[in-house]
Amino acid sequence: MELDRRLLLAHCAAHTLSVIAGLLVVVPLALNGSAFKGRCALFSQGFWRTENLTVGQEESRSFTHLVVQQWGPLAACQFATFVGVFTVLYGAVQGWRSLFYLHRRHDDTLFSAFLTLLLSLCVLFLSGGASVTLTLGLVSWCNTVTDHNTRSYSCAESQSVPLYLDVETSSFYSELNCAQISLWCVTALWLAHSILSFLRLYHSHSQQISGPCLSREKELLLGQTQAPGSKSTFAGYCIASFM
Repeated sequence: MELDRRLLLAHCAAHTLSVIAGLLVVVPLALNGSAFKGRCALFSQGFWRTENLTVGQEESRSFTHLVVQQWGPLAACQFATFVGVFTVLYGAVQGWRSLFYLHRRHDDTLFSAFLTLLLSLCVLFLSGGASVTLTLGLVSWCNTVTDHNTRSYSCAESQSVPLYLDVETSSFYSELNCAQISLWCVTALWLAHSILSFLRLYHSHSQQISGPCLSREKELLLGQTQAPGSKSTFAGYCIASFM
């Protein structure tokens, strides 16, 4: 199996994994946004309040509930969702292109390989920023829910505790934690895309340089040269082209 074919197979597998990981980012975030009525839980600020409620004429009970002072910025959730959606679409398109190239037995041009590498590096930094944002936002929300870890339950357990908010909180941790792990996987896959794109660019560059030399050497072997010393001269030129 040739080197370019192995690279195409590896890139095709990476694109397939990107589609799966991207869906595992988009779907949980969409479910969480629907449960929170379009609000973003990331970086939300709030506190716990205890109030006394009178039951009947003499009996009173204490009632503790969470008060959200300010919901998190929508851009925090939308940023992570954008990276997930772009990863799914890009992975589907590039995966199909890789399969097409495998069938046609050719690869990208040098310029196209360079643009692919540049795009992969840009989205790598974007996905890394989105991963950090989602992680820090979830930590901030967990601190609010657990009252900075002073409650008797963890953040994962708090989704089964009634918070008495006007949103559905029964699965917020499972959804946000799944999106967080998947987004870090997306970042790792974009790193793999960048490495594979660089290798394909290097291979295309090597093929473009060595192509004329191999063609000329073939002519020399077939005896189509006119000057006796042209073979060594052109061979020296080819060697110099790689340096």
